[in-house]
Amino acid sequence: MKNRLSLSISWFAMLLVLPTIAWSLSALQDLARAENLPAPSAKAAVAQAPEPAKPAKTGSIIPTRDLSRILQDAGPLMYAIVCCSFLLVAFVLERIVSLRGSRVIPKPFVKRFMEQLREGRLNREQALTLCQENGSPVAQVFAGAVRKWGRPGVEVEQAVIDAGERVTNGLRRYLRVFYGVATVGPLLGLMGTVLGMIQTFNVIAAADALGRAELLAGGIAKALLNTAGGLAVAIPASILYVFFVSRVDRLVLQIDTLAQEVVNVVSAEELHDRKSRAA
Repeated sequence: MKNRLSLSISWFAMLLVLPTIAWSLSALQDLARAENLPAPSAKAAVAQAPEPAKPAKTGSIIPTRDLSRILQDAGPLMYAIVCCSFLLVAFVLERIVSLRGSRVIPKPFVKRFMEQLREGRLNREQALTLCQENGSPVAQVFAGAVRKWGRPGVEVEQAVIDAGERVTNGLRRYLRVFYGVATVGPLLGLMGTVLGMIQTFNVIAAADALGRAELLAGGIAKALLNTAGGLAVAIPASILYVFFVSRVDRLVLQIDTLAQEVVNVVSAEELHDRKSRAA
């Protein structure tokens, strides 16, 4: 059941990220195709007599250029942008699987553990064994509190804070990858834009290219393709970074709330009150 759920979540993530990248690449194809259309010469325009307007044909335009041609036109920096997109998709799938609620805070374990703890059916060794066998992030925080069983509440709470910091660092693992892709993607696109503009000005300097769009189209296309590619990768990365950070924050708050309940049960003050009530 868990494997099926993980697979469903993974496909859902792919449906979220890949359409944005696919739409951007489709826009790049249309842009490259439009920029590389040959411009009519002045003589041909004068010699050709005006023709009567024809009714426009309806129907979808079939793309005539593929992704490999776009990569060739954009230059080597576009390959780096594509690698960033694949890296983004891989870590999105990893984080979706790792940050599942059933993995971080398994409800059956938490419910059974808290009930047995409140009813006094667990001692220190039994509770610690259950936490170690489960191994989830919330169980690791519970184990930190159980190790201070019978100590003052301040010591137990400090143990929970220390364990919570370690768990939080594990939950936030790889989130810097999203931030890095969101930062590096536009920079790669900007670098490709600069190289494309340099190529354009070199053409202008080497030949009398002013007024001849066909000689300038290559450098301008290279510049625009790299800019669009960098933004197509950076925008989903920024959105996913914010989403996963908020997801981790919500999980940490839930773990902290449950850990406080454990502190109130295993602290020395609570155990003393329980013995007094029993007596």
